[in-house]
This record gives sequence, structure tokens and C-alpha cells, in this order.
Amino acid sequence: MSDTTTRGIRIVAVSTYEPERSAPGEGYFFFSYRIRIENEGEAAVQLLSRRWIITDDRGEVTRVEGPGVVGETPLLQPDEAFEYTSFCPLPTQVGTMEGHFVMLLPGTGERFEALISPFTLAVPGAVN
Repeated sequence: MSDTTTRGIRIVAVSTYEPERSAPGEGYFFFSYRIRIENEGEAAVQLLSRRWIITDDRGEVTRVEGPGVVGETPLLQPDEAFEYTSFCPLPTQVGTMEGHFVMLLPGTGERFEALISPFTLAVPGAVN
């Protein structure tokens, strides 16, 4: 789990191993993750894009960038939240994800990066 606040935007990330969608014998481990974005600030913000850095247990890094999240670019008023679930397959039992969302303050046109602290993707029992 990770929980980070940048300029009033709180991002909480929780991952879950999905054994029914994994094939360990073939080196395929499937994880879902839930993201909750809360606007604890005083102004509306809109999520424009995302950037993920995914690192597996071998040190291989994958970068994922794109507009919005799950096909949406939510606009959050103060005290509003947006939650979504997505997934990440890995070739190893353990890995990490981290990154940021590019946020827009519609009132001023200013953009900033709301950080997502690293969180672990791990098969239960794979990490002591």
C-alpha cells in the first residue's frame, strides 16, 4: 500500500495478487491494484495523464504513459474522490509500481504532478 499527498491530492494505492489469472509455471503473475484519488485541496483539479514505472524482481523496468486512467479524465471538486481498479502482469512473483498523475487546475491552467509512492506487487508469502 502507498498513501501520498501532493498539493492536496491524496493518492492511495493497494495491490492484490490474482491467482486465478496467473500462471506461475509459465512465469506469469497477475496483480490488480486499486487507486483512490481524493481532492483534499481547496480548488477543483482534473486528472490529465498518468505515468507508471513498474519494476520486476529482476530489476527490469517498464514505463507506461498515457492520457487519463481507465479511459477517464476525472474532474474532482474539493472533497470529492475518484476510485478505479486496473491490473499489472509481471514475469516475477514480486515487483513495485510508482509514478504520478498530471493534474490540471482548471481555474488557472496550472499543471502539476501528483506523486504515487512505490507500492509492492507480491504473491502472498513471497516477501518476508
